[in-house]
Amino acid sequence: MHVARILLGVTGGIAAYKACELLRLLVRAGHDVIPLLTPGAERFVRAATFHALARRGPSDEPYPHLQRADLLVVAPLTANTLAKLAHGLADTALAEAALAHAGPTLVAPAMNSRMWDHAATQANVSLLRERGVELIGPEAGELAEGESGVGRMAEPDAIARRCEELLRVGASLQGSSVLVTAGGTREPLDSVRFLGNRSSGRMGVELAAEAHRRGADVTLLAANLEVEPPAGIAVIETPTAADMMREALARAGADIVLMAAAVADYRPAARGAGKRAKSGERWDVELEPTDDVLATLGAGRTNGQVLVGFAAEHGEDGLARAREKLAGKRVDLIAYNDISRGDIGFGARENEVLLVSPDGERRLDKAPKRVIAAEILDEAARLLERRDGRAHSR
Repeated sequence: MHVARILLGVTGGIAAYKACELLRLLVRAGHDVIPLLTPGAERFVRAATFHALARRGPSDEPYPHLQRADLLVVAPLTANTLAKLAHGLADTALAEAALAHAGPTLVAPAMNSRMWDHAATQANVSLLRERGVELIGPEAGELAEGESGVGRMAEPDAIARRCEELLRVGASLQGSSVLVTAGGTREPLDSVRFLGNRSSGRMGVELAAEAHRRGADVTLLAANLEVEPPAGIAVIETPTAADMMREALARAGADIVLMAAAVADYRPAARGAGKRAKSGERWDVELEPTDDVLATLGAGRTNGQVLVGFAAEHGEDGLARAREKLAGKRVDLIAYNDISRGDIGFGARENEVLLVSPDGERRLDKAPKRVIAAEILDEAARLLERRDGRAHSR
């Protein structure tokens, strides 16, 4: 059992009384739980009740809700606080805690079914999910006002079980080192122009962030990112394929290597010293192959490292090439996606991936890249656990 520090947010709905049972279950599991009640919640259940169940009095610390926590849980979550979390408002201690919290967040909505179905609420739900917030419920049944429909808070025991699962994932890579590559390399033609690709780096950044959330020591090799790298990890700029090769080889002993960057297959054979002036003449450019970073790492493995490659292929023949890549480059797992589709892949916020391994293939349905990153890390952690016997999986 992983004993954790949990922030428990309680908002102003009739389901607030259920949060007492959730708190009791979390404390009984040995966790340190800090209750954070909104003013509306105290109209239903007094804060003293939660402090007694948490076996702690009101904190003498001025900002206990801003201290590091392993998990933030909000149950029940009203439509009002849901909107505040979606739009970054910070007018309560709970809303402030949500903005400051860097770990997993689980929320259990509870409201009238018509409020839940409203377009504004569903838009706010989409915003939260896009940021990686996980929802549990709401469930269908009888509501407080006598109506029936979807809007009941999930039961406390179901929420507590999901808390334990999220906490196990949160520590699943503790003590492991993870190397991630992200973005697209650019190979100079002259001092201004380059040969490159359209990779934004979003998928690799989400992988690095997820590995960091799971407790790993993460290094990100960043090739011309169009998105911000996650905080708290080492970031090394690797703008060209040669830079990527050098820095990857220097860190080739990582427990897990996730090669999500789109590394150029070719570079100009000769680079101009300055900027080539425009003229009416043709410019014929000779290209030469770059060194294959993934194949080099695969050939040089001597430990139980897990090596994951990515295959961004175009069209019907792409999957066959991904399967060939698995064996040819001596990797454990290939994440294949079809970039001929405009709704996934380069620059998109969502992805759809087929995981190709010697044991078979598994499709990850279209989802935000953060969700896809978590699925890929789950698989990599399972492979690592299988090799070295450490507890790296759920």
